[in-house]
This record gives sequence, C-alpha cells and structure tokens, in this order.
Amino acid sequence: MTGWRPMRVEDIAVVASISDAVHGAYTEWAAIYAERLMLYPAGCFLFERDGGALGYLISHPWRSGHPPALNRPIGAIPAEADLYYLHDLALARETRGTGAAQAAVRIALERAQVAGFARIGLTAVNGADGFWRQQGFQPVCDAPAYGGDSLAMERLVGT
Repeated sequence: MTGWRPMRVEDIAVVASISDAVHGAYTEWAAIYAERLMLYPAGCFLFERDGGALGYLISHPWRSGHPPALNRPIGAIPAEADLYYLHDLALARETRGTGAAQAAVRIALERAQVAGFARIGLTAVNGADGFWRQQGFQPVCDAPAYGGDSLAMERLVGT
C-alpha cells in the first residue's frame, strides 16, 4: 500500500524518528506528537509505502497569530480557535516526486473545511516557504514564529 492513512498511537516512535531526520533543530519530542494525536486524531496522518513509514502530517484547530510553542505541550485545543493549523508535515527524501506532499496539503485543507475553518496557517522552517508559496500560502507577518529562518504563513481554505 502507498498513501496517507490515519495515524495510530503505535506510530509515534517512527513519527519522532522521521522528524529527527527531516527537521534538524526544529524536531520535537515524541511526547509532543503523542499529545497532538490524543487531542485531535482527525488531523494526524502517516504516509506509508510498502509497509514502511515515510512521512507524517499533524494538524489541528488553533489561534491566529500565536503558533504553538515548539516542542511544548499545548494541553488542549483552544475553544477560541479561529484557524486550522498545519502543525507539521515531514516527508523522507524518497517521497520526492510522488505527490505525497501535495496530497498532505489537500488532506489538511479538507480537514480544515470539515472543521469549519476559512483559513489554514503554518510555520515554514528550514527554507520550506518556497514549497508553501507554491501551495498558496503567503507570509502573514515579518516576525519569525520560531526564530531563525521560520516564517508564519496562511492561506484561505476554499482557494
């Protein structure tokens, strides 16, 4: 099988491993991914090819202008959430050219629409803002969300 499927608790160790390999300084502890899965399973997915995990997507409702702190628990999905947040998308190199990234974006947009949000936000890191611009995201402020080369970005869900 090749494709995206709902994430399960037993996937957390491989999710953390993929994050470590892909994100470098922006990686998070396994407990952070486990918390997101517990709080909002409808936004958590794993990409597999031939039974091997090659990527993941984590997304959930959140508040504009206040991205979740990196590598910190959020405790709860905020009742006053006003946008859908694409918390993390990580894919191994061997997924390049497969359409997995674009499929993940479609999944996140669909999840946002189902949850009733008009906007989806994210924080681009490691120079990924070029990819996100190609997906219709635009910078929303000049201040880096996580310092360094990070960039807060948003797009409308229905566009």
